[in-house]
Amino acid sequence: MYDLVVVGAGPYGLSIAAHAAAAGLDLRVFGRPMAAWRDNMPSGMYLKSEPWASNLSDPQGAYGLAAYAATQGVEARHGVPLPVRFFASYGLWFAGRAAPPVDERTITAVRPCPGGFRLSTDDGESVLARTVALAVGVMPFTDIPAPLRALPPEHVSHSSHHGDLARFEGRDVTVVGAGQAALETAALLAEQGTTVRVVARSGLLNWNTVPPPRERSVVRAARAPHTGLGCGWRNWVYAEAPGLFRRLPAPTRTRVFTSALGPAGAWWLRDRVESVVDIRLGARVARAVAAGGRVRLELATSSGRAATVETDHVIAATGFTPGIERLGLLDGELRGGLRTLGPGSAPEANADFESSHPGLFLAGLLSAPSFGPSMRFVYGASFTAERLVRGVRRRLGARDGARGMVRQRQAAPGWMPERTPAGRGAEELTARRS
Repeated sequence: MYDLVVVGAGPYGLSIAAHAAAAGLDLRVFGRPMAAWRDNMPSGMYLKSEPWASNLSDPQGAYGLAAYAATQGVEARHGVPLPVRFFASYGLWFAGRAAPPVDERTITAVRPCPGGFRLSTDDGESVLARTVALAVGVMPFTDIPAPLRALPPEHVSHSSHHGDLARFEGRDVTVVGAGQAALETAALLAEQGTTVRVVARSGLLNWNTVPPPRERSVVRAARAPHTGLGCGWRNWVYAEAPGLFRRLPAPTRTRVFTSALGPAGAWWLRDRVESVVDIRLGARVARAVAAGGRVRLELATSSGRAATVETDHVIAATGFTPGIERLGLLDGELRGGLRTLGPGSAPEANADFESSHPGLFLAGLLSAPSFGPSMRFVYGASFTAERLVRGVRRRLGARDGARGMVRQRQAAPGWMPERTPAGRGAEELTARRS
């Protein structure tokens, strides 16, 4: 029986695995490394976060994004956006050096059993674990507005369902949403020759401003400090004090989670959208009907007027909402017994990212209603990995009858973090074995 099984191999899962291995835990990691970044984002997309705020986390801080960039002969500079594909390659590089080997099979079921959990893989193997960390990313939690859900798949999709937009070349596409995903998707579509429009409920588009220099005077830095989530003291609280955020009253956390850091486009995207894309603001989709191989969208506008749009396909860039009802891999009784936060159905996490079911830990978007907006971004991975692994050790120590400490092992069997010369291929996923 493993000490810990990590379900998911994105930035959070890999960071947790790196910290758990360094702590001497016997663990397994399941999932395709960086899958969402490799498969669900079109070529041509860029990171919205600053490079220095996009590090995966290992205990020594040896495998940051800047270290990977150096192996590729480039510099990850403040204020210069990096391609998403570059970040995905960085994640693979990290996986091959800082974390144990990843089992790329999918976990399809997590059930309680005596002493812990029984997990099932997609090919039928059972794996026993004393604790489990759910780092499943955002893909299980895609949001598509209710009026669009009855449309057949050929007429509607979520923005995260596209690793390639070429199928829409020369067609007519309507993008719903006003955030980075909506605006960048629209820009990429327009640039490949797609007729594209954006429909958004908000009355105006919000654009992030050009970030100030990293090095500034003390006075200017004090007025609006840099954080992993943007400048300003409020963002500083979200980014640097998620533990304090968790102590806020549940209604306050819920309100902030649903409203903070609302939809906005990156500063470098503005010129690619405003002069090119048809923007319909103050409008929401009231009804959608498939007819004659196309979709008729009936829009309700803020002015009270109705409008109609005919289009070939609708892309809902409407974000992600964490909820236990979407955690289909969890046993029904286990899922139904989890304590949730506020009026929604997000599972609540304690200070160590442990759910109300002992031994079941939460990471990434699943923990955002408890710990705040930083958990929606890669920047939250370091805080999560450190404290979650601490919580796993406490849980294992309690089960072993120790006083908050688990027995130490040298490392996961036969594996040590890679310490190799710079420049090895980013696609290598096999860690060194003794």
